[in-house]
Amino acid sequence: MALNIKKNDTVLVLSGKDKGKKGRVLQAYPSERLLLVEGVNIVKKHKKPDQRNQSGGIVSMEAPIPACKVMLVHPQTGLPVRVTRQRVSGKPSVRVSVKDRSVIA
Repeated sequence: MALNIKKNDTVLVLSGKDKGKKGRVLQAYPSERLLLVEGVNIVKKHKKPDQRNQSGGIVSMEAPIPACKVMLVHPQTGLPVRVTRQRVSGKPSVRVSVKDRSVIA
């Protein structure tokens, strides 16, 4: 089953420690159904010194979250919406808002 959320979409976090936060999707992992969202699920990672990072230390970074924990924010209205796919004759399927049936780019 395909994800209805793509890279650079804005999403709203529905549950967890970051509930209510909005962020931009940095990376999508459809096979694992995970999303990497900017500013959400920040974790601390211990890094060893290497050639690029001479000092090493503790680094804050985003960790992936399950796609079921977020909802797409409609680009025009700014409200969270459920999304479905709809076939258009002769073209690939498009994302459509369930509530008002508007096409989401």
